Amino acid sequence: MALSVDTARITYPESDGKPMADNTLQFRWIVTIQGGLDGLFRDQPDVFVAGDLLWYPVEGEPRVSAAPDVMVAFGRPKGDRRSYLQWEEGGVAPQVVFEILSPNNTIAEMMRKFRFYDRHGVEEYYLYNPNNEELSGWRRQGETLEEIESMDGWISPRLGVRFERDGDTLVLYQPDGERFLTFVELIAQREQERQNAEQERQNAEQERQRAERLAARLRELGGDPEAE
Repeated sequence: MALSVDTARITYPESDGKPMADNTLQFRWIVTIQGGLDGLFRDQPDVFVAGDLLWYPVEGEPRVSAAPDVMVAFGRPKGDRRSYLQWEEGGVAPQVVFEILSPNNTIAEMMRKFRFYDRHGVEEYYLYNPNNEELSGWRRQGETLEEIESMDGWISPRLGVRFERDGDTLVLYQPDGERFLTFVELIAQREQERQNAEQERQNAEQERQRAERLAARLRELGGDPEAE
């Protein structure tokens, strides 16, 4: 006789006990990609972007899980979650995942992750090693993930994001051509924009004062500054 399982009493841990990142380089890339994608889809309420969130694809199987460094689920509402329970998300698996390698990741560990993503319906999988600048990608073809032949200039079908090389450095571009920036770069960009706006304001003010001085001088000479 088969034993019934009370799925309501099963606990799904909210942490796998592992750190989000092993070093500052890995952490910076995770945050930059997650933040860039969250910003890219900020106006689309049905696109959920998360970083280091445990994903459980099968109800009643808490040991079947993964925590992608970054994942994107189209067709799911934004909002905070303690974990991604797929059966509570309309059965929607994250379509796109990113993994950022650290020196501590083993080949066996990454093979397990690949098999997990392949088995549970991920459409696009991107694997980046910032230590040696190696980038690999896979796209679902039929029932399996197949490696993308060349990632240089590749545009993600789901995200619209373009992958390019700037020398040896990976650069991700949004569909509008703006590149993904770190938080520090964003602050610097905004400060430069503020300075540019202030300079334009000062230039306009100087031009206004110059025009007023010229008009006053013309009046002193008996002219009409309003005349054509």
